[in-house]
Amino acid sequence: MEFNNVYKDKKVFITGNTGFKGTWLSTWLLNLGAHVYGYSKDIPTTPSMFEALDLENKCTHTYGDIRDKESLQQVISQAKPDFIFHLAAQSIVSTSYKEPLETISTNVVGTAVILDIIKDIDFDCSCIIITSDKAYDNVEWIWGYRENDRMGGKDIYSGSKGAAELIINAYIQSFISKKSNIKIATVRAGNVIGGGDWSADRIVVDCINAFTSQKNVELRSPAATRPWQHVLEPLSGYLTTGQYLFENRAINGEAFNFGPSAEQLRTVYELSSELEKRWFGESKSLIKITDNIPFEEAKLLKLNCDKALAYLQWKATLDFNHILNYIVEWYQCYYTNPTNIFDLTIKQINEYTYQASTLGINWAIENDKRD
Repeated sequence: MEFNNVYKDKKVFITGNTGFKGTWLSTWLLNLGAHVYGYSKDIPTTPSMFEALDLENKCTHTYGDIRDKESLQQVISQAKPDFIFHLAAQSIVSTSYKEPLETISTNVVGTAVILDIIKDIDFDCSCIIITSDKAYDNVEWIWGYRENDRMGGKDIYSGSKGAAELIINAYIQSFISKKSNIKIATVRAGNVIGGGDWSADRIVVDCINAFTSQKNVELRSPAATRPWQHVLEPLSGYLTTGQYLFENRAINGEAFNFGPSAEQLRTVYELSSELEKRWFGESKSLIKITDNIPFEEAKLLKLNCDKALAYLQWKATLDFNHILNYIVEWYQCYYTNPTNIFDLTIKQINEYTYQASTLGINWAIENDKRD
């Protein structure tokens, strides 16, 4: 069983569970036999993957703001989870330009609130705090950023994630490292794509919306290069980190990057045009380039994931074609046969796990077959 079966019958608490990554993580944990508890302030998009999969009736869900310490503390105290995954955040770069204070408050103060709760819990708990690859001070060099590179950012979203990392480290050093019952790690990933995302200003979402309505897709940064990764890739890293913390195999208080191999670097234009070909079976010339760039975006940011390989035996699984096929399969099922979308999501998780096992990746291999 994957992840050494550590999640079976365990209580797992997820903040931001109604979002894109939170929904995929919740579904995967349900498939692993976990009891999933969620805490989010709202349903962030319409349509919503969380609603499409009817997760409110499959998990124990509470609506609340991540900055409301009293409410969050009460829910965590009642659940007494074995694992906490903190994903709640304002994660849209364009929104951070429109609502800078809200972005900073959610991403920095919200992270501080859950850390303030974690430092006082009196039960055994493994905690995974998710930030972003945007936490690194991006100087747009060609090398991948390592976990000990400088935090920072030229835009509000990046700055909020860099600041959150500083707060995380301060809480770990001041309080949490002294607690024998708490294990904690921070994890960083970016350029995550996959079926079920309807967030604003995301290239895959823009493409799917255009394809379903036969309209043009306007690309504001067609030459921007990204190390695209399917959502299941970083989630497998987060779950591996949780497993290793639970088993006392990971170094407590450490940070880990999760990203694709260098071969997955593609431009925004390449991603869009390849999606179009798979959606229609041919190029329909719906991809249009515009010079209307409303805000500054980094042209290149990639991660060095050597530490995850060395300490967690983790590496990425999917090639670019598999990523595209998964995305198109998911959305086409949603728009043609939505009653089957939960089963398809589980199928993709199981297929991904099988592919990882054929590559000999440790988290996907049965315990007695590992090195």
